Amino acid sequence: MNNGSGVSRGDRNRNAKLSRLRAAVPVTNAIVGIDMADRKQMVVVTDHDSKVLARRTFRCKAWDLGAALDWASQRASRAGFGGVTVACEPTGHRWMVLAQLAAERGMSFVCVQPAASSWARKTEDLTSDKTDDKDAVLIARLTGQLRCYLPEPVDAGSAAWARLRHLGARREQLLEQHVAAVQTLRDLLECVWPAALEAARQPFKSTTFVAALAVVVGQARGRDGGDLARTRRLGCARFERAVRAEVTRRGGVRPCLRILRRLFAALTDGAGVLAHRPAVFERIEWTLADWDAARAKLEETEARMTGVLDELGLTRLVTSIDGLSPVGAAAILAQTGDLTRFTSARAVVKHAGLAPRERKSGTFTGRARVTGAGRPGLQVAAWRAVWGCLQTNRVYAARYRHLTGREHNRLTPTQAQTAVAGAILRQLYAVVVQQRAWDPVIATHGTKTLVEVTAA
Repeated sequence: MNNGSGVSRGDRNRNAKLSRLRAAVPVTNAIVGIDMADRKQMVVVTDHDSKVLARRTFRCKAWDLGAALDWASQRASRAGFGGVTVACEPTGHRWMVLAQLAAERGMSFVCVQPAASSWARKTEDLTSDKTDDKDAVLIARLTGQLRCYLPEPVDAGSAAWARLRHLGARREQLLEQHVAAVQTLRDLLECVWPAALEAARQPFKSTTFVAALAVVVGQARGRDGGDLARTRRLGCARFERAVRAEVTRRGGVRPCLRILRRLFAALTDGAGVLAHRPAVFERIEWTLADWDAARAKLEETEARMTGVLDELGLTRLVTSIDGLSPVGAAAILAQTGDLTRFTSARAVVKHAGLAPRERKSGTFTGRARVTGAGRPGLQVAAWRAVWGCLQTNRVYAARYRHLTGREHNRLTPTQAQTAVAGAILRQLYAVVVQQRAWDPVIATHGTKTLVEVTAA
């Protein structure tokens, strides 16, 4: 892992990162630290020792900060600096506004992680004071120490990635609505009609069950409005015809008669809070309508996400990973953005909070755990991708079996799934950055083994 100088790969990566940051924060530039809020912006101009050269409060919106940047540039010029580097915390959308204003003026722009500001605040005077004045200086100090990062660009070249990110956020909202609707339906049925849930093993994944429930509780289209006795008097044949029509309306082909007949038999069950049935069935009808709307919007959003993936020319590459669907890959990329901005595959795993954290000191070696400090949405997207890949991808399935079945350092199923999630992110990075389809041989043995086999 090192050459004759003893410099490791980690040292080289860190040195390269510091070089990129130094290019954005040269010693010839003053540092403009800005603590941003809605209508109050605290601006300080400092040198690289965080000595304050000028300070001013601007009571304006983020879009009006151009005057503040011009003022800071003039103050830096008077102090003998050749330019300025603008720094702020990534507060909501405001940092993107500031990034565009800085780019229009040819100024360098960096961001400081709020977590880094919080930790550094405690080292200032041990009081953990938080004020706009102190935070602006703190942002400038961390920038001078290169404890900052280069954010995603906000130019026209990143428009497709920005759209994918917003579509991914919209998809997460719709998934929350989808899950909430299912949980609400389950809770309501358990309260007033628990026997209905026994009609199918996974009732809310069954089109027949959902269609039959809509027939029972629906007041529109001449339905029974939750009157189970009236539905029972229809007879099984007429009930079957009504459910068949509802299944067709929902895009199905034909109902499952076993589930249909079990639900029809449950119409006579008296378990549950009977007095609340009419009111609850009315609410179930509304919840079904909300669920249908959320699913329709979810399908449209996922179609648009795959369209953006086609626009970026990545669909064929990302789907070369067995078990990774276009939607699953798009959900991951919506969280990461352009993968080429990461310096290594491990950086992507760290961004997700799935990288193992070593604990070593002298002769002591502690138990390694994942950091957990990363982008939660990326963790969720990678975790969801694991389930499909473990079913169809032989490489990942074999890796999972090995990790959970080995004698030494055997992992739990959850730990093994986390390891597979990290592998998916690393290999997705390699596929996208190198523009090379996924190779199961390289995924299993690595590139060094492949070179040795080819040479032999």
